Amino acid sequence: MKHVRLKAGLPLRQQALGSDAMNFLQYLRAERNYSPNTVKAYRNDILGFYGFLKKNYPQLAAEKCSKLVIRDYFSNLQGLKLRRSSVIRKIEAVRSFFKYLCFEKHIAVNPFLSLSTPKKESRIPVFLSEDEVKNLFLIPGINLRDRAMLELLYSCGLRISELVGLNWGDVDFISGLVRVWGKGGRERIVPAGDVSLAVLREYQKEQLTQKGGRAQDPSRGIFLNRSRSRISQRGARKTIQRWFKLAGFSKKVSPHTLRHSFATHLLDRGCDLRSVQEMLGHKSLATTQIYTHVTAESLKRVYDKAHPRA
Repeated sequence: MKHVRLKAGLPLRQQALGSDAMNFLQYLRAERNYSPNTVKAYRNDILGFYGFLKKNYPQLAAEKCSKLVIRDYFSNLQGLKLRRSSVIRKIEAVRSFFKYLCFEKHIAVNPFLSLSTPKKESRIPVFLSEDEVKNLFLIPGINLRDRAMLELLYSCGLRISELVGLNWGDVDFISGLVRVWGKGGRERIVPAGDVSLAVLREYQKEQLTQKGGRAQDPSRGIFLNRSRSRISQRGARKTIQRWFKLAGFSKKVSPHTLRHSFATHLLDRGCDLRSVQEMLGHKSLATTQIYTHVTAESLKRVYDKAHPRA
């Protein structure tokens, strides 16, 4: 069996998906309210599965796949030497597609039944120490917009997509709460620290000055680019990475590192796991529990340094 790697950058019209797959993607958008980026990832993973079938089972329609074919697909992914997280994501995307086909009665039996997905790697997330976070905000030359982005990422534990999606109407400066739209369009309310709100206020005043003192539109995006339109995820990520570089961190960090740091520092200071789960917007408490491993490691280091018989 040949291991297949789908060609990157090929237009969708040259990698035509069947009507069932297109309907599935539409279902994810309209019914499940998945983000455009998530739908794009599902589309690419299903395209990869179609590419595998075309190479290895050219006469077989996706809807006719047997359990043996799915096992061959698993083997194909393993042969590509991808990260385990990538393999799991691809399998789960195709599994969801076949679950949809079964639900819509396009297939009688789901070939994924009784087939187990490889277990996820148990990796402790990278986070910054409290001193490293303090040093990040002490870098000279940070403008108000970038400072406000960094402050909110850390103060509220936001994802980069949630940050750039914020509107002025989502921030309640009086109550100190921020309305966030997370994965699947789920809404949550997150507290914001006084420092982050003060910086955001200053940034708002700067915006009003540039607009000639006009009132801020509540539906207007908070963080703008040079063209005065909402900054993109890519633009925000690039900007934040620049400040990380100037901070001179030795570890590999990303905007998501501030979210990890937010959760870790809260737990270190006694916040309960359920509250952290709600603030992060995790559907399952099990997802949040990864940070208990982080705090346990932190406690162990403190113990090793402090205990006379460690």
